[in-house]
Amino acid sequence: DLLAASVPVSVPEVADAIRMLAERVRIVAEGAGALALAAARSGRVKGRKIVCVVSGGNIDTTRLITILQGQVPS
Repeated sequence: DLLAASVPVSVPEVADAIRMLAERVRIVAEGAGALALAAARSGRVKGRKIVCVVSGGNIDTTRLITILQGQVPS
């Protein structure tokens, strides 16, 4: 009753969301914090208005640098 649907996203989609947040709005989010944005950007979410809660800045610096360079951390 509390969950309408779920949207699976890939690691590269999450990395793209983290990169977008950092580059466009200067927010550093960890992977879990960027999941909602990754799902919203995937085109697989129904609806016209989407709200994303972006949280957490607990991301390893090396991984963040890798993401900002356009790569996907392992």
